[in-house]
Order: sequence, then C-alpha cells, then structure tokens
Amino acid sequence: MICRLRSIALALTAVMVAGTSPAAEVGEQIKRTGDEIMVCGQLFHTTAPVVLWTDPGGYDAYRIERRFAPLEKAGWAETVQELPEFRSSGPARYGMRLDGLSADQVEEVRGGGWPLSMLQEVVDQFVIHYDVCPVSQTCFKVLHDHRNLSVHFMLDVDGTIYQTLDLKERARHATISNSRSVGIEIANMGAYPVENQAALEKWYETHDGGEIRLRPARAYDELGVRTPSFVGRPARQELIVGEIQGQQLAQYDFTPEQYESLAKLTATLCKVLPKIKCDYPKDEAGKLIPRKLDDQRWRQYQGILGHYHVQLNKTDPGPAFQWDKVINGARELIQ
Repeated sequence: MICRLRSIALALTAVMVAGTSPAAEVGEQIKRTGDEIMVCGQLFHTTAPVVLWTDPGGYDAYRIERRFAPLEKAGWAETVQELPEFRSSGPARYGMRLDGLSADQVEEVRGGGWPLSMLQEVVDQFVIHYDVCPVSQTCFKVLHDHRNLSVHFMLDVDGTIYQTLDLKERARHATISNSRSVGIEIANMGAYPVENQAALEKWYETHDGGEIRLRPARAYDELGVRTPSFVGRPARQELIVGEIQGQQLAQYDFTPEQYESLAKLTATLCKVLPKIKCDYPKDEAGKLIPRKLDDQRWRQYQGILGHYHVQLNKTDPGPAFQWDKVINGARELIQ
C-alpha cells in the first residue's frame, strides 16, 4: 500500500512539474469559450462576449501595417510616405509600461513576458472613452490606420468586446495615464455643445412610435457587428444634457448591451488588477466630478475614470454615461 501511494505521489509530482493535467493528451486542442480576456498571456473569464486580436475577425494592434488600406499600400514604408507624421512615433502603436519599474524589472520584462504580480502593482486605472464612431470597426480604422494610436479594448454597439493588445502593453490612449491604465473605446457618436446638437441627427433616427434608434451608415453586418439582425437603441430614449469640463453638452446614451458588457469587464479588471478600485472620481459630497482631476488628485487616484478626468481637452465618456449603472453592476458581480 505504501509503495502504491508513493507511486501515485511521484506521478502527481511529475504532472505538476510538466505543467499539465493528468487528462491532457499530446496535441490536444484547448478551446476558448469566447468570454476571456488576456492578461500577461493568461486568460480570464468575463462572462461577456470577447473577441481577441488572435481570433478570426479580431483587431490586432500589434501589426504595423494598416488594417483597412489596400494591401499594397498598407506596409510601414508606404504608410509613412502617405502619412509622414507617423514617422516620429514609429511603427508600433504601443510601448512598454516603464513607470514604477526598477532597472532590474525593466530588464526582466523588456523581452515581452510580464509576471501578473508585477502588472498588478503597476496598473491602477481604467480609462473610459467614447470613440465618436458608429461601430468598433470604424474606431480601429481611425486609431490604427489614421492616428497611429491604440487602446486595449473596444466595445461595440451590440456589447461585443474586442481586445487588441495584452494588458501588459502600454497603449496610446490617455496621455499621462497610459503607463498606469487600461483603456476602452466605447462605440458612441459622442457629446456636442447644446447649440450644435443637430450634428447628432445624422447618426440617430426616430422610428414609428417615436423610438430612437442608431442610424448606421451601412448594414450592421457590413460594419463588423457580430450580433445577427442587431438593432441599436440608446438605453435612455431622451437626449441627455449635462455639464462636462464646464460645458453644457448633449448626447444620446450608450446601448443596454454595452452597459451589460462593460459592467462585466469592469468587474473582471477590478478582480484581476486589484489596484483598480471599483469606483469613480467623487467630490466631498459623493457626487461625480465632471471635470479634469487636479494633478495631486490624479496622482493619488486609483479606480475607474473618464478621459475627461485625465485631459482638459476631452469630454468622453460624456454626460449620458451612467457611472452608477456600471459601478453598481460590477460590484454585484464581484461579491
């Protein structure tokens, strides 16, 4: 009996050393379920629909060629000839997270591999943007092909989350917050000064019965939206007016599908990267701060915040964004 137990123990030790389970077979395929995000090469469930940059139909911010340019004009040499301003920032739309790392840690991760524990010490903000685009496909085209920028996630109108980079990368999306943050671009046409709110009429229309719907430039399936027969509707039907950065802005709300997926992604990030506190910037009365944080508050802040909390010249995610809906939804999932 003792010999048998010793044999079992040795077999289990060999399995642990090999890093496989006893049921694994050579050449066995490990399938994603379709809700995982990637952090330091590891997969974490969100329970929301996720398309990785490695998936068919994904958006790959690691590639240097332009995704939507003709193939013969998509390479880096052709790109800088057409867009010489790209030359100064180089072909990679992302970089290394260097802030807060020692010289030894930089050497450890410069080859590409990050221990999750190290990233958990570095990342403490989740920055939310609207992309001023009708769908995520257009967002990637603008960021990657025309602006030489990047973001970790895009959230389409149907609630599909696209991840374009591993979270270990420093994406170019929020200037001073880039090294310490994860970023997401949410498909929404954005907010406009009240006197210019007519600009939204191009992107929204009233159907029979008075229902407000998004008006895509083409059929949604032609624009990369993955949900069959999708119809986009703002979560609140009325035009929302509110103050951001001291301006009165008008905006239509995000879709219910976007709020559901964003709450799930927020909960996942707060669990995987625990320095991201599940809250938004509040004043002494507990109200949302609708403007850029001062330098000291920004340095100290850990949690979810809008692009307008980082930069004075930004207003996203706008006055229509329902902070409590996202945060409360995420907190319920974390418990």
